[in-house]
Amino acid sequence: MSRVRHESLLAALTSLVAMVFLCEWRAASAATPYFTIEIVDSQTGRGVPLVEVRTVNGIRCYSDSGGIVAFHEPGLMNRDVFFHVSSHGYEFPADGFGFRGKVLRTNPGGTARLSIRRKNIAERLYRVTGQGIYRDTVLVGRRSPIREPVLNGRVLGQDSAMAAVYRGKVYWFWGDTQRESYPLGNFAMSGATSELSGKGGIDPGIGVDLSYFVDHEGFSKKMAPLDGPGMIWLDGLMTLEDESGSERLVAHYSRMKSLGERLEHGLVVFNDKTETFEHLVTFSSDTHLEPAGHPVRVTTGGQRYYYFAQSAYPFVRVRADWKHVTDPKTYEAFTCLAPGTPYNKVSSKLHRGHDGRLTWSWKADTAAIDAFRQQKLTAARKMKPEEAWIKLRDVETGEPVHAHRGSVRWNEFRRRWIMIFGQSGGSSSYLGEIWYAEAEAPEGPWLLARKIVTHDHYSFYNPVHHAFFDQQGGRMIYFEGTYTHTFSATKTPTPRYDYNQIMYRLDLSAPQLAPARLHSPLPGWIKSFNLQEQSYNRDGS
Repeated sequence: MSRVRHESLLAALTSLVAMVFLCEWRAASAATPYFTIEIVDSQTGRGVPLVEVRTVNGIRCYSDSGGIVAFHEPGLMNRDVFFHVSSHGYEFPADGFGFRGKVLRTNPGGTARLSIRRKNIAERLYRVTGQGIYRDTVLVGRRSPIREPVLNGRVLGQDSAMAAVYRGKVYWFWGDTQRESYPLGNFAMSGATSELSGKGGIDPGIGVDLSYFVDHEGFSKKMAPLDGPGMIWLDGLMTLEDESGSERLVAHYSRMKSLGERLEHGLVVFNDKTETFEHLVTFSSDTHLEPAGHPVRVTTGGQRYYYFAQSAYPFVRVRADWKHVTDPKTYEAFTCLAPGTPYNKVSSKLHRGHDGRLTWSWKADTAAIDAFRQQKLTAARKMKPEEAWIKLRDVETGEPVHAHRGSVRWNEFRRRWIMIFGQSGGSSSYLGEIWYAEAEAPEGPWLLARKIVTHDHYSFYNPVHHAFFDQQGGRMIYFEGTYTHTFSATKTPTPRYDYNQIMYRLDLSAPQLAPARLHSPLPGWIKSFNLQEQSYNRDGS
């Protein structure tokens, strides 16, 4: 066969394959009843989840984790339809009448791409839990980046995430969990695992591929099936070597009668054979300190510790070994109370030196002082306002920032400890704002903070920074929180998204986070204290 004839046949074959592919694509497009609306971040071009598109007559659709809306509404297809476009922390351009939206031709099989401007500093990436994470992506025939895009472990909603790298995998745990078959679900913790990126797992910028621990019905099983009444909540998740030198996964448990009443608390340890937590030790009800919140590993004074950010600030710590973690008497608090004393409101005994200056330091068997207690002591004139340790303020306005819950991690890119936390009583929504702050030491002082995420009239609580996902030397960090209408003024929950975890990514090189704007020399009021000097080695998270 001549070279010319061979090339002619090859060209004809290529053309035939292309025609077949085009015909199949057109047939598939014609067959789908959906009009695809793709909403992307104007800065990155990435799909934006949780964007509402609303018709003039109030039909609401929400983009899935791929930024996709699969629109199909009898009577509104093959027409020019106006869609209002809105989302927490994002903004669509307004027309001459102030309407933020666009007219789209809703042809089945057609696609429209809308670009939306991000006002948040952090970027919303995807929903981690719940039903229909990539619902619309599947409906329009596109590929999902996770194995279970529409329903995983029969989970509809989950509260408050925590995670730790244990035996080469990421172990995830959540609180109260909803199921599809009945309003009451799992109230003894749920769990799953995922592979680390680069070790079989997908890039955290794309998603988290969860493998749930399930019961015989395929529903997310009880991970802490402790005997007795009430809900079981876990926090303080940490890895330790036990007395035999084996790595173990340990957590602090609380048996709850209600949201505010605790019946019992202590420690549980993970059994790798049964894949559940088992009781380890019970703490006394009058224990001053406990390993609550999100822990971070710290080495100081030649000793390894776990610090616990129960109320965002890591003011409780314990040596990171089996003996000390299981003994509540060895826990220490960063506090200004006299050594060995409890917090007793206005009768609390403060620790002052011979010169009268207040002494803040780590003390065993002594109650911690959080923002609420500090406020009470100041109001009772037991402490001068300038002696208050917690003085976090908005870098933009100078107004106080009231940290609610969060996590503290060492960040190599910034060479500082960083805190991702929620605010109690924010300007946009109660518990709906997320903030960023930096400090030279894990206990602070934390002085300046910047808002990085806003949820309008919606809660987003218990945020946690997953340092095991950090990229580019800590420049890119990932955090998630619980998106819920609970504690907000919103009466109508967002379909599928409500009571679930949403992942965000923050670029620490963003100009709004410039070190010169967030760092400042220690102010004069710090000289009012007898502050115990500390030096730290950076253990990671």
